[in-house]
Amino acid sequence: MAQENYNVIGVMSGTSLDGVDLAHLHFSVSDGKWTFEIVECETVAYPDDWVSRLQSAVDFDEKALQKLNADYTQLLADVIAGFISKHRIENLNAVCSHGHTILHQPHNGFTLQIGNLPEIATLTHQKVVCDFRVQDVRLGGQGAPLVPIGDRILFADFDYCLNLGGFSNVSFEDNGRRIAFDISAVNTVLNFYANQLGLPYDNQGKIARSGTSDADLLLALNVLDFYQKPFPKSLGFEYVKQTILPLMERHPLATEDKMRTFTEHIAYQIAQALPKKSGKLLVTGGGAYNDFLVQKIQSHLPQMQIVVPEKKILEFKEALIFGLLGVLKLRNETNVLASVTGAAHDHSSGVIFN
Repeated sequence: MAQENYNVIGVMSGTSLDGVDLAHLHFSVSDGKWTFEIVECETVAYPDDWVSRLQSAVDFDEKALQKLNADYTQLLADVIAGFISKHRIENLNAVCSHGHTILHQPHNGFTLQIGNLPEIATLTHQKVVCDFRVQDVRLGGQGAPLVPIGDRILFADFDYCLNLGGFSNVSFEDNGRRIAFDISAVNTVLNFYANQLGLPYDNQGKIARSGTSDADLLLALNVLDFYQKPFPKSLGFEYVKQTILPLMERHPLATEDKMRTFTEHIAYQIAQALPKKSGKLLVTGGGAYNDFLVQKIQSHLPQMQIVVPEKKILEFKEALIFGLLGVLKLRNETNVLASVTGAAHDHSSGVIFN
């Protein structure tokens, strides 16, 4: 009989580069129904030199990427080991780690998440389940998003699950199929402009709120080809660097006005992406703290009940779900849905290092 209770750590590093999210998790399954508890959780911020290195890595050559991967695996192992020691966590079934996305080019059959080298198991002295995206890309999928199966299993009470991180993505049920896709860039762009003002991010969206939306820039953003593509579809930082930022920079606007316009753009695209404009919408990720953005989403979706959950779920939902993906891999059960990624079939993705 398959094990019914699991004691794991979920580890996630997002494109917004705010740090490594770690969550100590308890999962239980009974008669096919899963429950969870988030015990301890924290975000360990990246040192400034690592933020700069990770931001630049999209332009690294192969040798530099290999060095980065080795160094990051050591860094991530130190962070994980520190979390285990600090909270005196014992008897883990596994550490379930996403790693950090550097390159994501599914159209070229390629995706790279660093920090998933076999050495991570040796360095942490734990069984590690990781590298969840590569197999899906090999099967013709986007390798993203991977969170939707967790939405289906753990958050079925909601009509929509929306994540506002470096990018926005949504998942929902449609005639018995889970549908999910990336919608637009979010904090990858907003943080870029906040950084220009000497700030790590726009606290509660106050800077964007103070700006004025520019109709020409808003139109130019809204007619980008990506929004016309059918799902499954996903975005990477390359798209921000090659398409979004050059477009924004062609408009000579104050930084506050660019941030206001882009916030309007995010909210509009989210509303466009949801086929049904009413129901319950769960909003998580760092962008859920952006009050101005959430208000703008609500203004575009007046019939929608928007739910921002308690802090542990809001901030650590992705770490929670990657913990679940790891557990499903340990059970050799499906943890990636072809309806979401476009892969040839559902599959149990990831590698296990002992």
